[in-house]
Amino acid sequence: MEAPGRQKKKSLVEKSIVIPSIVIIAIFSALFAVYTSESKELLDSIFNTLVDSFKWGYLWYALLIVIAAVYFSFSKYGKVVLGDPAKKPRYNLFEYASILVAMGLGSTIMRTGLTQWSEVANDPPFGLEAGSMEAILAGNSYSMFLWTFQTFAVFVMVAPAMGYLLYVRKKPKMRISEACRVIFGDKFTDGIGGVILDILFLVSILAGAAVTLGLGTPIVTYNLADILNIEVTFPFTVIVTLVWVLGFSISAYVGIDKGIKRLSTLNMYLAGAFALLILVIGPGIFIMNFFSDSVRYLITNYMNFSLYTNSLDMEGSTHIESHTVFWFAYNATWAMLHGVFAAIVSKGRTIKEMILTYLLAPTLLSWIATGVLGGLSVHRQVTDAVPVLDIVQNQGLEQSIPAILSSLPLPALTIILFTIIATVFLITTLDSTTYTVATYMSNQDMTKSAPYKSLRILVAVLITVLALTLMSVGGLSPLEVLSGLMGIPIIIIQVLTVYAAKKMMDEDRAWVKNVRKARYSAEKQTD
Repeated sequence: MEAPGRQKKKSLVEKSIVIPSIVIIAIFSALFAVYTSESKELLDSIFNTLVDSFKWGYLWYALLIVIAAVYFSFSKYGKVVLGDPAKKPRYNLFEYASILVAMGLGSTIMRTGLTQWSEVANDPPFGLEAGSMEAILAGNSYSMFLWTFQTFAVFVMVAPAMGYLLYVRKKPKMRISEACRVIFGDKFTDGIGGVILDILFLVSILAGAAVTLGLGTPIVTYNLADILNIEVTFPFTVIVTLVWVLGFSISAYVGIDKGIKRLSTLNMYLAGAFALLILVIGPGIFIMNFFSDSVRYLITNYMNFSLYTNSLDMEGSTHIESHTVFWFAYNATWAMLHGVFAAIVSKGRTIKEMILTYLLAPTLLSWIATGVLGGLSVHRQVTDAVPVLDIVQNQGLEQSIPAILSSLPLPALTIILFTIIATVFLITTLDSTTYTVATYMSNQDMTKSAPYKSLRILVAVLITVLALTLMSVGGLSPLEVLSGLMGIPIIIIQVLTVYAAKKMMDEDRAWVKNVRKARYSAEKQTD
């Protein structure tokens, strides 16, 4: 027997899942760096085959996840509290919604809200004429559709199992394998099967985080370059990226309450102020009218967008068929991360509160963002102030953003505010990602403590190195497609976690034992 002072020190991380995940990412990154064009061509070919064969499957998957979310919310399971039913939730509703919004949307909403409609208008669905007024309206409504119930149901429906595991069953580790123990049993979970599930999670999230950092950077670099009147170069991109990294590293280091929560709530105020500024100095009346038309068109055509495969077009397809499939597949790779993080911040919330907040709060904000930003850019197009469709078609989405913002009065102020909000959005997404991945990697008891601060910094460095390496060789594009491809096994795992949540609550009769008492409910209504 070893003396107490000579006992083996416990590892900081779970090496059996962390080391293989990093090795897999390193191998793929090296292959992309050496064979960039070949790997992109191969992955595109695989993805296009999947789109042609399983387009219908992705669309039905996203719709069925929404149905599952509604069922969990309004059935007996919705009453189950994630934690002690006698205690109040960890955050008030505004703080809670702000954290979920910042995690769910990220800086991508700034780009899609302003310019996504143009890709659809240039290649419209439903037999519409390219560049026509109805094609433009369909494009903006489609931008709203991308950030609606299917997306956020995919993001949140891992959370019931993970939250129940942590706060009700009080398991020390928040891992997908642990959530599936109730289905597969101890032998599978503690063996190679559980390791494979956890490696899939880490690989998909590390790849997705690197892509998010890499794709979010141009939103800032092109706007800053426009203000400073300089060219966008790789060294300049590195500087911008490192500033972002410093921001989300500090936020993740100080934790949820002092970092992530404060940044998230601050960004809600900044976004609201920016929207009001555009309405005041921009075409406010047009934006409000166009927003109303966009919502009308979306509601009228919601099922058309949800299940549109364009099966009768034997010669080709339009932008939204492949993009919708990619969007849902890419969202699926993030489902585990969002679900784990939503579970972490939902202590004291009922399953109904958690699901409906994640479904409604980000949807509302994304619709407003798309209405305001999309309305502004559409107005510039239809009044010939900025040839948005031509810029997007010939130069790309990122180049159109400073051109649109520069057309407003106070262009420098507008671009600076847009850049700050996009930066804070990306920081809150990546610090949440860093915190969650560190939680997943850690060997600590997550019911008692947060992940080590040093581990959070290590994760931030890992994501940054991966993103910069791939950006330097132009390898983000194949990794983006790879992230979408990884949605296939992740979808299967997500379905398993939904079933696992139901099975755990059934075994424990949680809808009877872990619900709020009438007295607490009355006190909450009074508050």
